[in-house]
Amino acid sequence: MTPDPQRIAMWSGPRNLSTAMMYSFAARGDCRVWDEPFYAAYLKATGIDHPMKEAVIADGIADPSHVADACLAPLKAEQSLFYQKHMTLHMIPEFDRGFMRGLTNVFMIRHPARVIASYAKKREAPTLADIGFVQQAELFDEVANWLGRAPIVIDSADIRMAPRESLSRLCAALGISFTDKMLSWPAGPKPYDGAWAPHWYNAVHGSTGFDEPEGALPKLDSSFQALCDQAMPYYERLARLKL
Repeated sequence: MTPDPQRIAMWSGPRNLSTAMMYSFAARGDCRVWDEPFYAAYLKATGIDHPMKEAVIADGIADPSHVADACLAPLKAEQSLFYQKHMTLHMIPEFDRGFMRGLTNVFMIRHPARVIASYAKKREAPTLADIGFVQQAELFDEVANWLGRAPIVIDSADIRMAPRESLSRLCAALGISFTDKMLSWPAGPKPYDGAWAPHWYNAVHGSTGFDEPEGALPKLDSSFQALCDQAMPYYERLARLKL
């Protein structure tokens, strides 16, 4: 009998190194990846205006129950891993979260100042709800409550600082083997990119591996600094638990 695949749900906000991490897992060769499964359902349910909204809805699955079923679907025989790149803000309270119990839930964090500076270049006037920190903390608590322990937390800064070491720790925590294949990928668009890639993925399409460590924190104007201050407690709480 073919063993049941491990389904890894990586929960982050936007601009968190999430696409590069998806590319890293796809490069393994034994892993199916899915780019933001709930994006279409989130846009359809909330009516929120996002870049390429209609294209995202048309290309995706707009019924959240169908998305949840697909997150637990069987894989091809040669695939032992199913990596799902999830945005925390997409998991609105109206969506049933029961499917998450069939996943290995991991939480990836990034300093709010970096998230806000990057997000604002792609979509104006981000709000606290847009950047996903509150939702990430809520999902983390929900998973921790039914696990009886803290789930895995990783920091994107650590991955950029030392990709091999950080990914090795992550793989060990997941109970899977690390491979050097995870450190590089071909430049350009990928067949598994979401429909929104032309707007959001310009930088990562130019990459062939994880970027160098980041420098000093960006300087924010007063309104963005206020947003950063709101997000910091949620980031700091999870940062204390990172690998």
